[in-house]
Amino acid sequence: MAIVVEHDKRRREILEKSLDVFAKDGYEDVTFQKIADRCGITRTTLYFYFKNKRDIFLAALKQLLSEMEIEIRNLVSDESIPAEETLRNVMMIIVGYCEQNINMFSVLLVYLIQLKKAGVDTDERVRRRVVKLRHLMSTVIIRGIKNKEFAVTDVHQINELLYGIVEAAIFRVAILNQTDISKIRTTINLAIDGILRK
Repeated sequence: MAIVVEHDKRRREILEKSLDVFAKDGYEDVTFQKIADRCGITRTTLYFYFKNKRDIFLAALKQLLSEMEIEIRNLVSDESIPAEETLRNVMMIIVGYCEQNINMFSVLLVYLIQLKKAGVDTDERVRRRVVKLRHLMSTVIIRGIKNKEFAVTDVHQINELLYGIVEAAIFRVAILNQTDISKIRTTINLAIDGILRK
């Protein structure tokens, strides 16, 4: 059992440190050797955990999204909090992760562009990665509709509106290099105010 725990712990450490390498050097310039050096291990040891750079990058991204999902899931599961407040907090968590991981989103952009050039359906790839997040948002929206907190009753429309704001935040971070996304926070509050029952 201790070996499995150590293996998982080492794997998480590699992923955390590799995020720093990807954010600093960009996807194109990262090598297995750079990741191994940053982690203080040999390339051979790194191959024990991951088969290639892409495998590390996707696992690191998945770990980051999983951490965010856990935080959001814990918030959503507390039904004593009004749906309006929960939805605002969920959106602020998401935008906070965007703000905290500016470099990572820039690397992700380059990665997605490479996939698109290779003929990969990037929309489908992104949708697969965020399906749990969108489901959690829908859960809160449905709760707000049932509790008569929200005047708008189309769950899909509200989800699209809010997810569009998240995409705008990512665009500003990854493309426009904006480090201050306080205007996005204001927009989130305006959007949620707009769906509230008066």
